[in-house]
Amino acid sequence: MAIGDIIVGIDIGTSKVSTFVGEVNNFNQIEIICSTSCKCSAIQKGIIVDEDELSLSISKSIKEAEDISNLKINSAYTVIPGKYITIVQNSIVKEAKDKFAGISIKDVSSAIIQVRDIEIPEDKVLVDIVPDKFILEDGKAIDDPVGKFSSNFTLTAQIILAEKEYIKKLTSVFKKAGIEIDGVVPASLAERNLVLDTNELSDNVMILDIGAGNTEIGVFSDSSFIYTNTIALGGDNITSDIAYVLNISKEEADKLKRQYGLALRSYIDNDNNIVLNTCKDNDAKNKTIKSSELIEIIEARIEEIFTLVNKDITARGIKSNINNIILTGEGITNINKCDMAGKIIMNIPVKISTGRLISTVKSTYRVSYALVRYIAARPYARTVSSSIDAKTEKNLLKTVLEKVKDFFYS
Repeated sequence: MAIGDIIVGIDIGTSKVSTFVGEVNNFNQIEIICSTSCKCSAIQKGIIVDEDELSLSISKSIKEAEDISNLKINSAYTVIPGKYITIVQNSIVKEAKDKFAGISIKDVSSAIIQVRDIEIPEDKVLVDIVPDKFILEDGKAIDDPVGKFSSNFTLTAQIILAEKEYIKKLTSVFKKAGIEIDGVVPASLAERNLVLDTNELSDNVMILDIGAGNTEIGVFSDSSFIYTNTIALGGDNITSDIAYVLNISKEEADKLKRQYGLALRSYIDNDNNIVLNTCKDNDAKNKTIKSSELIEIIEARIEEIFTLVNKDITARGIKSNINNIILTGEGITNINKCDMAGKIIMNIPVKISTGRLISTVKSTYRVSYALVRYIAARPYARTVSSSIDAKTEKNLLKTVLEKVKDFFYS
């Protein structure tokens, strides 16, 4: 980590834009400066449908962060849905410049530059390089080869490509908000170190982040990022189903989902009566339903989400390599037995995330915080700071931080 760097992360979701500002302290930990959020409905099914609204929401979130932090924010990192991402696995063999002095940082940096040398389709753009494994000439795999005595080493890495048109649109939106983009990271990759336990980091796992409008898929084989995608369904679809079927307001539907949230009818203890307060049926006065009727609606949509995910990973030929599925996301937070429903449908062990740090951050800011942590931990980067100016008592004296960004591979 680059001690002293201030990093700004922005999460653009289906229902909100959230901003997290953190600083890398002397203990290589992220110190919270501030976090903000504002409602936004400019994205539907992972597609930006209203650039002006999204730009305005980013501006509002940033402005609030500036007011709290007394900083002027000029740039930020952001996440990108898996549907726009292609992962290319690549490896190279690199000779050490001086095998008697040990592998140097320059050797590693040069290798990272070379591993990015792939043929990129015209409709794609390179947005990230994830150094994965370093293998010494004796075949030993290590996390950091610097200082090791070996005449050569092999670097395996994931080259992250994004759809060029989406990046252009995203850049335009941020520019309208007066913010430059420091970098773009797949959402599931950013979340990995936050939602997984230590033992899960070296396992073959799939992260399923069920949000308001989308479900993000991220598949990891050991430490390798091998697949990501987006299913355009989430918690808001469950709310809409309840409102439509019972002919009630979305506000009441959301309240009922949170109060009676259960993914499987077979786990109902008491089939209680529920009085509907906003029902628009002709016989709506004091209309009552059984809780099993409500849970049947929830179960149907939960089943569809898991079924679509199952079809996707099966079609990609990666299902057999997944040992465990880790669930996270605001869309399923208040729905019990989601893990059991997922296990039944996908026939793979499923559990709710118990990541060591996940409970320390409000769910609203979880992705933006995970993004800041991911950027702060980037290996072999001299600095990862966003472009920040300090607001002093003498007003806007822009002297504290300059944007110095040198990833070697940026």
